[in-house]
Amino acid sequence: MSKLLVRPGDPDQNGRILQITPESAGWKYIGFEVYKLQPGQTLEQQTLDQEVCLVLVSGRATVSTGDQVWENIGERMDVFEKIPPYAVYIPNDSQYVVEATTELELAVCKAPGFGNHKARLIEPDPDKKCSTRGQGSNTRFIQDILPDWDESADSLLVVEVYTPAGNWSSYPPHKHSVDNLPQESFLEETYYHRLNPSQGFSFQRVYNDDRSLDETMSVEDRNVVMVPEGYHPVGAPHGYDLYYLNVMAGPKRVWKFHNDPDHEWMLKS
Repeated sequence: MSKLLVRPGDPDQNGRILQITPESAGWKYIGFEVYKLQPGQTLEQQTLDQEVCLVLVSGRATVSTGDQVWENIGERMDVFEKIPPYAVYIPNDSQYVVEATTELELAVCKAPGFGNHKARLIEPDPDKKCSTRGQGSNTRFIQDILPDWDESADSLLVVEVYTPAGNWSSYPPHKHSVDNLPQESFLEETYYHRLNPSQGFSFQRVYNDDRSLDETMSVEDRNVVMVPEGYHPVGAPHGYDLYYLNVMAGPKRVWKFHNDPDHEWMLKS
């Protein structure tokens, strides 16, 4: 199995099915966890030196931090309803409690926090945060949660993408591997894949210019692909719609990418 591919396990005592830390990934910035909680089950965590974005992938929950409580939030019961999610931002040096009020799939996105932002509810905003990219078989649908144009986090960039069956995404291949603004930013990235129907698969390639990194993976439902560097296109086979949740973080909270010059021609045609 590729060192960049992480598969889920059975829920532990806290409901966690996936965990990626900077130590396990061999990088510096991103932590990522997924929990499957039953109604009434709670998750309580300290954020320590990390800011956190809690994404309700599906289901409803009550989230509290300090003296703030958001009761029974969430609207999407299945991620393939394709409606924007509810999320909650929690700063570093805080704690939070999540109580599932239905079956809940919860993504916990982490990156270094510097205390510049307060805890807040991130409500769905289709008019502002939903968009379409690409054309033809390169069409995909974007739902921003913490985009770079919204200066409301210290490190985290979080976005959802739906790729219809038979289409490509993160395509033409692009990278953000060099801290060389304004031309390109350095961002680590995780892709949390969901497939519909769930027995499906997608393909993701991660490669750099000199091919010292070049891995192509068959990715199943609830797998995570880690992108430490390089180009990282994704393909959804015929018959299987693809969702993925992206988390990005690096030394600067800017998403500035560089297209693979071998494939950039298609943007000009």
